[in-house]
Amino acid sequence: MKKALTIAACAAVVFSLAACKNNKKATAEESAVPAYEVVENAQVDLAGFPVDEEGYIVIFDGTSLNGWRGYGKENVPARWTIEDGCLKFTGTGAGESQSGDGGDIIFTKKFKNFELKFDWKISKGGNSGVFYLGREVTTKNEDGTVKWEPIYISAPEYQILDNANHPDAKLGKDGNRQSASLYDMIPAVPQNQNPFEEWNTGSILVYQGTVVHAQNGENVLEYHLWTPQWTEMLQASKFSEEKWPLAFELLNNLGGDEHEGYIGFQDHGNDVWYRNIKVKLLD
Repeated sequence: MKKALTIAACAAVVFSLAACKNNKKATAEESAVPAYEVVENAQVDLAGFPVDEEGYIVIFDGTSLNGWRGYGKENVPARWTIEDGCLKFTGTGAGESQSGDGGDIIFTKKFKNFELKFDWKISKGGNSGVFYLGREVTTKNEDGTVKWEPIYISAPEYQILDNANHPDAKLGKDGNRQSASLYDMIPAVPQNQNPFEEWNTGSILVYQGTVVHAQNGENVLEYHLWTPQWTEMLQASKFSEEKWPLAFELLNNLGGDEHEGYIGFQDHGNDVWYRNIKVKLLD
């Protein structure tokens, strides 16, 4: 297997990278959307990964973190480890953190049309998420230093949550922050989650704009990207153009011109486990 590929350039010079797409707004004064860059980095070669009998590429086999790194980082943060064949995040209990030894992680290959399968379990009162079609985005602070924006402003989230004990399960609308939901937009129906510290199966299908979330063997939601319906859902969420202009612009043009992006797993400050992570290409 090939080793995980690292970020092409350090944050100090990210705005001068020739490989960065020119997706930024000219100035903050000209638009409510701040100037931003979508950072392009080297991608891992899938030829080095095993393929199972159903044609799924195994991107985490329980023994190696090849192909993975922290979002906006060169290496996998220390709180992400392998434990008993599982990808485990050991939380601090203090909420999400994108610095130090924590932070979200991504698999360093962009996917377009695919089906992702994974198993997951969450600690009592825990919260996490699975991102897809994500991009690495930077803005600048007032002093000119680079700021890495969180992955969830450029990627939909398959919610991972202990519905019985985390308060987010009662927030949002009609259960749209419970497990397997499209976070803050569409609830998972039926809600068939297993209790905390028990394994669940999850899958995400993305094909030519159609997205389907499944949980424990049942399809629980479907929606369609790059449509008026998608824009309306964004406008009704915390990512609306009024509430969060940058997130709205990135999500409304999800995956950029190529409609592709990274798969990621979230540090939300709580213990979470993933295993059997595999992807089937549908191109």
